[in-house]
Amino acid sequence: MNITSRWRKPTAGLALLTAACLVASCSGGDPVPGGSGAPDATTSATPQAPTIAISPAQGSSQVSPEKKIVVTASGGTLDEVTVEGGDEEVTGKYNADKTRWVSQGRLKPSTAYKVTAKSGVTTAAGAFTTLKPERELRVVDVTPNRKGEKLGVGAPIIVTFNQPVTEKADVERTLRVKAEKRATGAWRWINDTVVIYRTAKYWPAHQKVRFSADLEGVKAGKGTYGVQDYDTTLTIGARVISKIDVGKKMMYVYRDGKRVQTMRISAGNGTTREYTTTSGVHLTMERGNPVRMISPGREKDDPEYYDVMIDHAVRISNSGEYVHAKNNVWAQGVRNVSHGCINSRPDQAKWFHDTMQRGDVVDITGTDRELEWNNGWGFWQMPFTQWKKGSAIKEP
Repeated sequence: MNITSRWRKPTAGLALLTAACLVASCSGGDPVPGGSGAPDATTSATPQAPTIAISPAQGSSQVSPEKKIVVTASGGTLDEVTVEGGDEEVTGKYNADKTRWVSQGRLKPSTAYKVTAKSGVTTAAGAFTTLKPERELRVVDVTPNRKGEKLGVGAPIIVTFNQPVTEKADVERTLRVKAEKRATGAWRWINDTVVIYRTAKYWPAHQKVRFSADLEGVKAGKGTYGVQDYDTTLTIGARVISKIDVGKKMMYVYRDGKRVQTMRISAGNGTTREYTTTSGVHLTMERGNPVRMISPGREKDDPEYYDVMIDHAVRISNSGEYVHAKNNVWAQGVRNVSHGCINSRPDQAKWFHDTMQRGDVVDITGTDRELEWNNGWGFWQMPFTQWKKGSAIKEP
């Protein structure tokens, strides 16, 4: 059989298809004649797992409570960080890309901490122990602050520690005073164990004031750390201000701006400085019924010696001054005959004794002997601009 083949010119479409096929073959499509019959092989590296670093290092001891816990991730981000110590969880913050976590606040002394962290498939854990202080710092007293007590508008907050404080600024930064009615105030260190808070103006009356000391973990001196926080609420009562004019031998008591008592009084006779009533802003400090009063620095054979029991006495200084009852009604409102105290009619002195709040203001005028700022609670005798200079935190 004769076979005759005829060549025909390919159409444009077929030419394009052929070209496309050639291109496909060259780029790894259908195998080209003479090829291996398989596409070119490719390889990729396995991703490396993230690594986590924890500070303080595993097994560390004697770690300072001021030290921060730092967790970092390399090759990934931190999914979770948990720190526990003393049955409490430590809070912290991540940086913007979550590759670093830093604890907030101070750690507790003498406490074991456990740290766990996760980043992708990686989990890390660590443990360390904080140091045991040589001396433990605590608040041992806050005055005035008896249970259920209402305080006067002049009341200070006197805080006493059980250990000397040399790092005063660091300790002072832990002390907080938060009043329901805003009042500006400042701390003043009296010595290494006592610091006192006083407002610039009298407290607004009828409110709660919260005092707290976030002492745990704060360094107070060489080998001294706070080991216990402190928190209490004080109650400010009525605004009671007594005004005494020694020259006029009169005392006026005002409660929340209204006069509630007018009293004839007899003050110090003024023959010596010792027997001169001090002028200035006093605060009521304590009361007693009766109170034993003994002449200071005098022997029994001294004509000026006395040892007597006095009814309904309210202390207003540490130099022996009281507002108290006495039966010398003939002198009250007429002559000053006392050794420095303010005496008044027994029934009125009883009323004053029974209604006083520690921290009430007793403002005395009319003598040439000024009350010292550190005589009793004479803190209002110091201008506030001077008072706040006793703070360990220096303003810029």
